[in-house]
Amino acid sequence: MSESPLRFVVAIPARMGASRLPGKPLRQLGGEPLLLHVVRRAQAAGADEVVVATDHARIAEALAGRGVRVCMTRSDHASGTDRLAECAALCGWDDARIVVNLQGDEPFAPPDGIRAVAATLAASGAAMATLAEPITDIATLFDPNAVKIVRTARGDALYFSRAPLPWDRDRFARERVGGLADGWLRHIGIYAYRADFLRRFAAMPPGRLERIESLEQLRVLEAGLRIAVALTPAPFPPGVDTEADLLRAEHTLTHLASHS
Repeated sequence: MSESPLRFVVAIPARMGASRLPGKPLRQLGGEPLLLHVVRRAQAAGADEVVVATDHARIAEALAGRGVRVCMTRSDHASGTDRLAECAALCGWDDARIVVNLQGDEPFAPPDGIRAVAATLAASGAAMATLAEPITDIATLFDPNAVKIVRTARGDALYFSRAPLPWDRDRFARERVGGLADGWLRHIGIYAYRADFLRRFAAMPPGRLERIESLEQLRVLEAGLRIAVALTPAPFPPGVDTEADLLRAEHTLTHLASHS
């Protein structure tokens, strides 16, 4: 008997008020809104539906006729997860629906990776799923903006941290330079959950560890729930947070176009 096809929706939270890059979703990349590139990546992943959750009419206008559903949400949400929880209610998704939370500043998110996080959730039975990739250089390991994951033997998250975990006591006592062979994982900020848990997650109060590390996913671990972590099948290039990132993305897009 053949396996049931993987069914999931991709929800993309998008707001205009990013502090480091105001108006980010509609900033131009290759002559088109940045957010539109993200939408196309989600569509290429084979999602049943792609939904943009936003609070701004200009975003809805920019996506008109693009084959994507726009869900207008409140403007007072503290996080993208909160926005998606409202989106799930407004869209009427059933409790078991798999929802992939794809950030709106990931114009080069690989479709294979988007599918992989949905498949990981479906296969694991965990409350949430996310992705990781090996860290191969010391600079990334010690960068607080690169979130590290420590996993159990079966692949569940033990902890997320901005610190260089696990700490290689003997090696780091000698030196912190050079390459890394294995053993460290960088978190990729894409998540999958069922619609009922998305609503539950958004309603949970922030935990102590979340407040210390400023990492929302620690709320789930602190509550004693599982997060399944799979290695991404394809690289996730850096997202767009600053003007410099946008310029780099423009160069990447030009390079991809010249080799297509």
